[in-house]
Amino acid sequence: MSEHLSEHWIINRRQFLAGMAASGASAALPAGSAWAASADSTRSMQDMQGKQTEFWPDGARLAISISMQFEAGAQPERGASGPFPPLDPKYADLPMQSWYDYGVREGIPRLLDLWERTGVKVTSHMVGQAVDRHPQLAREIVERGHEAAGHGQTWEPQYSMTPDQERVAYRASIASIERATGTRPTGFNAFWLRGTPHTLGILQELGFVYHIDNVSRDEPFTVPVNGKPFVVVPYTLRNNDIVRFDSPALSNDAYLADLKAEFDQLYLEAGSRRRMMSISTHDRISGTPARVKALEAFILYAQSHPGVRFMRKDEIARFALAAPGVPAF
Repeated sequence: MSEHLSEHWIINRRQFLAGMAASGASAALPAGSAWAASADSTRSMQDMQGKQTEFWPDGARLAISISMQFEAGAQPERGASGPFPPLDPKYADLPMQSWYDYGVREGIPRLLDLWERTGVKVTSHMVGQAVDRHPQLAREIVERGHEAAGHGQTWEPQYSMTPDQERVAYRASIASIERATGTRPTGFNAFWLRGTPHTLGILQELGFVYHIDNVSRDEPFTVPVNGKPFVVVPYTLRNNDIVRFDSPALSNDAYLADLKAEFDQLYLEAGSRRRMMSISTHDRISGTPARVKALEAFILYAQSHPGVRFMRKDEIARFALAAPGVPAF
């Protein structure tokens, strides 16, 4: 469906529903019809929330947020995990290093072209050391309109760090991203989501406004940090390529089918509550030809539905801080 037709459909639908709600005429619609159900849902939300019946900016029905992990170049030289059999760390694993190189030489460039073709903007969680080694690629990501977010300075896990070590690492990551892209990150993703009890306080101190290391909801929410709201833009494991192509391994067609099924259910629920779909891609994994093809098929499928909006995570975080009805915990 073209953008013009989508907007026309949405506007006419809103006008129709507004008229139905105002006149009580939805009862005259055929029982069980999609229009009647939608009108009933709209009136029910008006009763519960007054005039707030739109859960996303510009009246969007469902938000989809895609992560593009920029990690290649920061992996350890020995003992890095990947598709090859384990090798004693005393030996250099040359083919493993070339697998990571694929992420910056082929993966991210191919993904960037995909986002360009489909008009999607994503959030790129960048490891500082990877940015230092490939600053031009990091700059291109931002120049194409995508968000640069923090993902630590190295692959050292945050959960074992002292507060001082965390602070030093995050400052180094900020400096690397600013130096390469000219932008300061406001979002953060810890190594395998595992921060420390001090992480959010340190991030807030350094100017971050959100993190993604939480899989407990299908919508953004806030948590109190030092008496102020700090946004959680939930991450995903079930729509995460590093999990779904390995644990368990899925074919590209099966992954596409899972994405569509997830979308269909969230789109249905989004008629009466705020819903968000999260997808995670990694440079060396989703940047392969067949997987980009599957991602493109999903994006086009989602875009064929009225009211779907792809959003960067910083956009979602800013919205969550300002919008009424966002859960707070």
